[in-house]
Amino acid sequence: MKYVLTLLLLCAAQLVRAQEVPKAYTADDTLRGSITPQRSWWDLSYYQLDVRVNIEKTSISGSNIIYYKVLRANQVMQIDLQAPMKIEQVLQDGKTQEFKRVGRNAYFITLQKPQIPGKRESITVQYAGVPRKARNAPWDGGFSWDEDKAGKPFVATSCQGLGASVWWPCKDHMYDEPDSMQISITVPKPLMDVSNGRLRSVTENDDSTRTYQWFVQNPINNYGVNVNIGNYSHFSDTLHGEKGILDLNYYVLPENLAKAKTQFLQVKKMLRAFEYWFGPYPFYEDGYKLVEVPYLGMEHQSSVTYGNGYRNGYLGRDLSGTGWGNKWDFIIVHESGHEWFANNITYKDMADMWVHESFTCYSECLFTEYYWGKAAGAEYMLGCRKMIENKAPMISAYNVNAEGPIDIYFKGGNLLHMIRQIVKNDDQWRDILRGLNQEFYHQTVETAQIEQYISKHAGRDLSKVFDQYLRTTQIPQLEYTLRRGKLKYRWTQCIAGFDMPIKVSVDQQPMQMLYPTTAWQTLKVAGKRLEIDDNFYVQSPKN
Repeated sequence: MKYVLTLLLLCAAQLVRAQEVPKAYTADDTLRGSITPQRSWWDLSYYQLDVRVNIEKTSISGSNIIYYKVLRANQVMQIDLQAPMKIEQVLQDGKTQEFKRVGRNAYFITLQKPQIPGKRESITVQYAGVPRKARNAPWDGGFSWDEDKAGKPFVATSCQGLGASVWWPCKDHMYDEPDSMQISITVPKPLMDVSNGRLRSVTENDDSTRTYQWFVQNPINNYGVNVNIGNYSHFSDTLHGEKGILDLNYYVLPENLAKAKTQFLQVKKMLRAFEYWFGPYPFYEDGYKLVEVPYLGMEHQSSVTYGNGYRNGYLGRDLSGTGWGNKWDFIIVHESGHEWFANNITYKDMADMWVHESFTCYSECLFTEYYWGKAAGAEYMLGCRKMIENKAPMISAYNVNAEGPIDIYFKGGNLLHMIRQIVKNDDQWRDILRGLNQEFYHQTVETAQIEQYISKHAGRDLSKVFDQYLRTTQIPQLEYTLRRGKLKYRWTQCIAGFDMPIKVSVDQQPMQMLYPTTAWQTLKVAGKRLEIDDNFYVQSPKN
């Protein structure tokens, strides 16, 4: 993604991606998106990834030692690596194991050694090839092979949705994460690699290369693992946060160092706001990094990538059209918000991607509110409604690696903003947001867990609200008449049993909560004109 692209083109790229969800799923889709028998019998515990990058040939080679615990007896293991990459050899206890490619992107490995439940084992997967080049990173990702202004290599990975197996062999399903991970990347001198976690060592090799070894102490989702290679300048800072001192490290191109030292001051502001709303930054042990890349940016865990041109807004534009979005850097705020919702709390199936994007879109509203007030945050969120399409439900098909439409951002953010109005207590709402990150700390989740937690701690069954907004494209309509002091009202254009409360005002009196159902109800009121609180994303006829 080049900086010169306009917002229109960027939004169009996202829309194209959202509409590419296939209607007829293939065997490859099922292998990629389901917990197959060849995955379910073993529990992933640790990756030891070692990759050599050949920039001239745009190729990579290396190995991944995969440590696991046997849950059930089985001899066939699924490991994913997407074509044109190839597995060359698989070893267990130093012995070569048989394997075969199944479809384009999966391998079934037949293990010789009996796999005994309760035992901890490992396999070594050696691989090589020319990985898929990113076509429109980060939305259509892979490896981005680029150059900086000085003509030096500038290389990065991005693979959300596409899958980490586009460049390294792994158990490429979101339900199972390693408890920790070592990442060793070998690059030509004088370039540097920046990956996730903390830098443990830099080894000078005899072939004019260096090996950078990084260690991730916390669980990490596969697509969050990244490689960033460049002629980086580095500077650092610390934040005195809720869990103590958090290390902040920044890696940028030399020509942007001065701009970065000013623009990246927003990182501390972001962290203070999000620790207030969501609880402690989830990866103190691994620190926080912001790394310049040749595309717009993405939420790689503890190694957030940045390409927003050192300006506020989204490539200089306010997505909401309200002015508030130009007061902060969209990539710093949005992609870092994913540290809580995507990297701390991670969906098990891509169909539930709304859990990542809706909460993080909503985090933009909360960041705005933290610094400019509640009305400003609400105005920003409501301004984003113009980008809602309602062409497909936010939750897509399960077990086939199908992501939802663009509405998982703006419609999902507005859904959460609306639920806050239903809760009616800002302290309680903040406790819910912080509680989610505590209850599901470093876990993978299903959407039902998130829905049930919010309902329980809101003190109201919100299942019909979630069903309406997540699983349909209909926007509920409050149908009503107001005549001779009687307000008659009900919900239409909604699922059976829809019962969402809504705030209304009669003749500009203070807002009060109304409790419509799909059956007509009548209420005596003094007044002639009904107004619905704009914070509720609903339709209303002019009666």
